[in-house]
Parts: sequence; C-alpha cells; structure tokens
Amino acid sequence: MNLSGLILKAFGWKVKVSVPDYPKCIICVAPHTSNWDFIIGKLAYASIGRKAGFLMKDTWFFWPMGCLFRAIGGVAVPRRRKSGRPLTETLVEKFRDSERLTLAITPEGTRSRTTEWHTGFLQIARQADIPIVLGVIDFPTKTVLLEHTFTPGADVAADMREIKDFYRPFTGKYPDKFTAE
Repeated sequence: MNLSGLILKAFGWKVKVSVPDYPKCIICVAPHTSNWDFIIGKLAYASIGRKAGFLMKDTWFFWPMGCLFRAIGGVAVPRRRKSGRPLTETLVEKFRDSERLTLAITPEGTRSRTTEWHTGFLQIARQADIPIVLGVIDFPTKTVLLEHTFTPGADVAADMREIKDFYRPFTGKYPDKFTAE
C-alpha cells in the first residue's frame, strides 16, 4: 500500500475500484459539497496508482497555489467567460492530442446545493469519444467508488437523468448541499 492508501486507511476510508485504467477518460465526481472532496479524491486515485487532472476555478490559481495545482494536474477554469474558444472545445482537442489523459470533473460545478448540473463533461466525452467513469465520494460509509463506466449518447437530458439517478443514493460531507433532482 502506498502513502496515499495509508493516509486514507488511517482515517477509515475505503477505495473500491472495478473500472479499467482507461488511457483517456473523464471521472465525473459527486456528491461535491466540501473542499475535502478534492483531497479525498486525489488520495483515492493516487492510492490505486493512477493520476488524474482536475478542473478548478481560476481564482484558486494564485501564487504559490497556482504552481502547486498545475503541478498536480490542475486546469484553471475562468469564472467569467471571456471571448475565445469555449472550454469544452479546448478540452476535446486536448483529449484528441493526448495519448493518456484523465480529468476529474464535478458536474455540480459548486459546493452549494444546485439542481442545474453542468453538461460540458458529457459533450467533451461524446465529442472526444472517451468513457465517463462515475466516481463517488460517500461520506457516511467513508467509501470512494469507481465502479461504473458511462458512455454518453446523443440525448444530453436523458444522459443527465441517468447520471443523477446513479448518484441519488450517495451523501456528501454536507448532505443539505447535495441534490440529484
């Protein structure tokens, strides 16, 4: 067991993985109700010997944190859309140009309660022809799950319904901040 696994085990966390180590994929992570999700998620993925990048709002990329986040796979996401290429288009190209790339994305896009989940990860996966791994951080059971792969179809609304249905039974650190409605 590596250091990441030992840290998780010391705090009572379990990691259950049955999905392959895809050369390219998006890890859809939910519930996302706390900054602890980031730490637990990074430790869990490292504990199985895998690396994943992540999207994070650009306001976190200040000195010296920006250097650290970039070094561990961080991709800054502008809070306000400026003129230029949409983020989804940029990420599709990044997947197409990479031999190996895994990105963790929280579809809620916030740690606050929201019913409007972002659909960009579905569009990226469909256009780049890559799978989506459904990643769960379940606080009551202290379990991180990576056991389901989702392949997006043409109907984004139907895909989102199916994904939200999958996440409905799970609970974040702050249960009142998560909904899969």
